[in-house]
Amino acid sequence: MKAFQPSYIETYEKGILKERKEQAFEQLKNCHLCPRNCGVDRTAGETGICKTGVRAVVASYAPHFGEEAPLVGRYGSGTIFFTHCNLLCNFCQNYDISHEGQGTEVSNAQLAQIMLELQQMGCHNINFVTPSHVIPQILAALEIAIEHGLNIPLVYNTSGYDHVESLQLLDGIIDIYMPDFKFWDSKVAEETCNAPDYPDKAKTAIKEMFLQVGGLLIENGIAIRGLLVRHLVMPNDLAGTREIMHFLAKEISENTYVNIMPQYRPCGTTFNHKYLSRYITNDEFETAIQVARQVGLHKFD
Repeated sequence: MKAFQPSYIETYEKGILKERKEQAFEQLKNCHLCPRNCGVDRTAGETGICKTGVRAVVASYAPHFGEEAPLVGRYGSGTIFFTHCNLLCNFCQNYDISHEGQGTEVSNAQLAQIMLELQQMGCHNINFVTPSHVIPQILAALEIAIEHGLNIPLVYNTSGYDHVESLQLLDGIIDIYMPDFKFWDSKVAEETCNAPDYPDKAKTAIKEMFLQVGGLLIENGIAIRGLLVRHLVMPNDLAGTREIMHFLAKEISENTYVNIMPQYRPCGTTFNHKYLSRYITNDEFETAIQVARQVGLHKFD
């Protein structure tokens, strides 16, 4: 059997990665990388919703052993937590990073070195956490990292609030897409993150991701390519779990690998919120699992 090679190696060798990097940086001049469409010139130091200019900001990086089992393996998932966010949920569990901006600005060369360090530590993949607003910087760093021997899969770990056009820049580059599908109801999305278009954007984004990489492919217990969807169960079914699971089963695939997550807790600005100020119950979580099984999903983390 031919040894696995990340898709970005061939994309780099064909010169496509360089072209995509240039296209992505061009978008920063009138930024419309994500559905916020801020229109600011990030190359001139202007910032929009994501508060990020021409350089990426990194909060932390390390082997992570709390991610999904096929990503963690024995040596961990090489997570890089990017500071700031384009969605900004009011219940974010990383509020200090996403909203308050904890982190350090890095050059593209420094970001490349981080990737290489994580590979040297034995990590099974490079896991970009909250990457939607720093696609150009990731592509530029990747070009450098490849030249110095990077050869493990890339994970695009996103809120799901992505433009299809931006995802198409990543076709043949990202090996594993790991989007959230947070809310089905546009009113909930508006109330929690001022993004009423989130449900529609997430649906089209996840379809594009699946088109690019297909279902999750696992070899020797480690994911090497494909789609893995996360869904956080929320109090009072604010997430719309049944509708989301039905969408994944019927419009993506019943073989979609899904992580239904029970760890919602009041964070950020939710403590005085009528519906968000409590943990979920065991019954709410068990109901979410049952719903997923009822619609035909069967691959769970």
